[in-house]
Amino acid sequence: MVDNRYATALVIGSVLSLMATVYLSVAVGTQHWYQYSCPPGKREGSNATELRDEFIREVDEKTYSEILFRLNGTLGLWWRCILVPGRTHWFKEPDPKMERQCVSFTLSQQFSPKYKHLGNPNSEEDLLRTYLWRCQFLLPLASLALVFLGGLVGVCACLCRSFTPTLGVGVLHLLAGLCTLGTVCCFLAGVDLLQQYSPPPEGVVGSLGWSLYLALISFPLQMMAAALFLWAARSHRKNYSRMTAYRVA
Repeated sequence: MVDNRYATALVIGSVLSLMATVYLSVAVGTQHWYQYSCPPGKREGSNATELRDEFIREVDEKTYSEILFRLNGTLGLWWRCILVPGRTHWFKEPDPKMERQCVSFTLSQQFSPKYKHLGNPNSEEDLLRTYLWRCQFLLPLASLALVFLGGLVGVCACLCRSFTPTLGVGVLHLLAGLCTLGTVCCFLAGVDLLQQYSPPPEGVVGSLGWSLYLALISFPLQMMAAALFLWAARSHRKNYSRMTAYRVA
């Protein structure tokens, strides 16, 4: 029989794990990790239609970064987006409705090398930015996979009526939390290095987006869930050992 304290810890840990998984999944699938705000004067002086078409077809990092600066762009793990006027048929509206145009990074682009001179594939490869980009793509997937594996282990433990696998569930959540933290750190470091090579124009302000904050929130939730699982497993093992020793005596 499981003590009520351990059962409560397992329930709370499961709820925290579920919340962290939802937050991280939303963060990975959205594009508001980092956003740029361009002054209205510079935005009005640019041809948004031409920039939009170039943004859609262009895969060069330097080109799409400059367009992100000029058109209030947002950047995510899988997406890059700009804010442009909506398409009209034959007339130009004085106050057009703005819409967000997004382009996803393909799998090959996620693993493509980064260069020290943006837009010049003949220049030296920047290994640090290359591996930071790949890690920010792979680590959140690893985090979600570890939580999913921990859930499977937990379900099997419930079916077998065994408390021992709870220790493994806690370790998996601990590793998942570290992967989540690594994702945020790699993304911020990559953005900082990108802005060193291609600094935003004067007046353009960059800020963290709500998607990144969701990932940040999921990290402590995963760590708290891991702590609860590890505490429950360790305490239950100690209590079980004492009960066994008492019965033997």
